[in-house]
Amino acid sequence: MTELARKALLPAGLQDVLPVVAAQEAEIREKLMASFALAGYDRVKTPLVEFEESLLEGAAPELAKQTFRLMDPVSHRMMGVRSDMTPQVGRIAATRLKDDPRPLRLAYSGDVLRIQGTQLRPERQFAQVGAELIGVSSAAADTEIVLLALEALENVGLPDVSVDLNLPTLPTRLFEAFSVAPDDREKLTEALERRDVAAIKAASGPVTDVLVTLLEAAGPASTALPRLKRLELPMGASEDLHRLIEVAERILASDLDAALTVDPVEMAGFRYQTGVSFTIFGKHVRGELGRGGRYRAGGASGEAATGMSLFMDTVLRGLESPSAKPRVYLPLGVAQHEARKLRREGHVTIAALEGAAEAKTADAARKEAARMGCDFIYLDGRVEPLDA
Repeated sequence: MTELARKALLPAGLQDVLPVVAAQEAEIREKLMASFALAGYDRVKTPLVEFEESLLEGAAPELAKQTFRLMDPVSHRMMGVRSDMTPQVGRIAATRLKDDPRPLRLAYSGDVLRIQGTQLRPERQFAQVGAELIGVSSAAADTEIVLLALEALENVGLPDVSVDLNLPTLPTRLFEAFSVAPDDREKLTEALERRDVAAIKAASGPVTDVLVTLLEAAGPASTALPRLKRLELPMGASEDLHRLIEVAERILASDLDAALTVDPVEMAGFRYQTGVSFTIFGKHVRGELGRGGRYRAGGASGEAATGMSLFMDTVLRGLESPSAKPRVYLPLGVAQHEARKLRREGHVTIAALEGAAEAKTADAARKEAARMGCDFIYLDGRVEPLDA
């Protein structure tokens, strides 16, 4: 390995974001945040690292396992690098904004770092852009968050989006209603996550028939909802299912162009959700565009909340590859007030610098402009195409 290659080598799952793509990501992040702001979601900014106990309070065990830890040399206390920003926003709501009127609408944007990537997302550092609706528990709130995500993605021009609506608490409700033993719960949960109907049927007890029926009901909302409406479930489980159906019908009644599927027993990735949850996908796009759902802000005893996070690495994969903006080359001698005027008009300027190799003639200046990747040149007070 050459010395140059050694310097460019980065740890697995980390990467440099180069020009054009970096600009596109920044632009899309701000467009998403602007969509949230227009719906009344106020921006907050959270620290990259926090004390471990506050960062992980109420977080799912998976997040704790994904958190890099380091010792604070000032306080000598353990700190963690955020692997998800949602718990941080919940902490802000429960402490600094505890007296603000509810429902509380907050939005955020920032990078997270995780110990391991996944098969669909090998990246360990990526940007999250998200929103949280805190202090209310209703179908209207659940629906608002889903539609907010879809509208934001529509506003950045991302096509062919679909939503998979889930109820990860339903299996647990059924386990409790049918008094399923702890060991059997674990086996059934694993079978559900593998979509293994045979393994579920092999388990004993009345809950298995219900789980198989729910599993087989999953699919497009147009076919899944009629099947789910016919089911009779124990109290608690029935209430949760009715909430899922109501949210699905509210989403279908909206005019946003997105496909809707319903999978009432999907649990993977929803370990700290407490109700209706969802995942957003894009056609021909590797990985999830985003996910969200109902949870408790600030931990198990915290406020009712629902929210979502969009993942910028996946969102960018669903958009057209960016192209560099046209640039105007400014030869030596162009006055600063002229350069400022061009930039106010929206031109991107590349100015020749004193001491650099500078062209003495217009033809030579054109060659230098081409070498610098410019599309236009400013000559005699006019912006001219380089190939003119």
